[in-house]
Amino acid sequence: MSEKLSKVENATMAVSTNVRGFLAHGSLQLPANYSVENALKSAALTLPSVKNFQNCTQDSIKSSLLSMCVQGLNPDKKQCYFIAYGETLALQRSYLGDIAVAKQVDPSIEEIYSAAVYEGDKFDYEIKRGKIVEVHHSQKLENKKNPITAAYATVVHRDGSEISTVMTIDQIKQAWKQSTSHPFDDKGNLKPDSVHAKFPEEMAKKTVVHKACKPIIGSSSDASLFGRYARQCADSADAAEVDEEVSENANREFVDTSANEVPENVDPETGEVIEPTPQKEAEPF
Repeated sequence: MSEKLSKVENATMAVSTNVRGFLAHGSLQLPANYSVENALKSAALTLPSVKNFQNCTQDSIKSSLLSMCVQGLNPDKKQCYFIAYGETLALQRSYLGDIAVAKQVDPSIEEIYSAAVYEGDKFDYEIKRGKIVEVHHSQKLENKKNPITAAYATVVHRDGSEISTVMTIDQIKQAWKQSTSHPFDDKGNLKPDSVHAKFPEEMAKKTVVHKACKPIIGSSSDASLFGRYARQCADSADAAEVDEEVSENANREFVDTSANEVPENVDPETGEVIEPTPQKEAEPF
C-alpha cells in the first residue's frame, strides 16, 4: 500500500470512530439523509489526487475529514474541497456547502436561489426594517449578452417569507480582488483566462450566495460541535473568494486559516468530547 493510501485509510478509520463517539455521547446530530460512510469514501477517492497531499500531517488530514463529517458535507456533491498548504490539509466549503450548512443552522429555510442582473434588466426591490423582502426582476433573453450590473440571492423560508441579499457588480468585483488566483490584471481588468472572466454569471451568483449565507451560519451556537466547525469554516471562506470549479477543467485555489482547529471541548488526538453529555444509542450512518 502506498504512503498516500495508508494515510487516507488511517485517517478515515480514525474519523469514523470519532464520529461514532460523538453520536453516542449525543454531542452531534447529523442530517437525516447524510451518510458518514459515503462521505468518507468520497473523500478517500479525492484525497490522493490533492496536490502535495503526501506532505500533509496525519493530524491535519483527520481534522479536515472530521470537519467535513461534523458539518454533514460530501465532496462528491461538490459541497467541499481539500487543499494542501505545506504540511496542513485544509477543508474549504463551496457555495453548495454554504447552502447545506445554512439549512442545518436554520431548518425553516426551504431553499436559496440566486440570479445575475444584466444591463437592460428591470430590477428593483422593497426594503422593510432594513431587509430586502421582495425582489422584482424581469429580463429579456438578449440582455444576457450585456454586462452584469448586480447579483442577488434569495433565502426562501417554508412559511413563504423571503429575505434577499443584493450586491452590485462593483461589490462583487471587490470580493473577487481578494481571490488568491488574482483574476485582475494591473489595469483592473479581468484576465481573459480567469474563471471569473469565463464564467462571470456563475461566479457572481456564488459570491452573493456566500454573502447571504454568512449571517445565517454565523448565528450558529459555539456551544455545539457543529456550530463551532460551521463558524470556523465560514471564517475561512471570508479570507478570500473561493475559485471553485464551475466547469470540469476550471482551476481551484483556496486560502488556509484555522478552519481545521479542533474545538476546545474535543480531544485533538482522539476526537472525544472532554465533557460528554449522557450517552445514548449511536445513530446509524
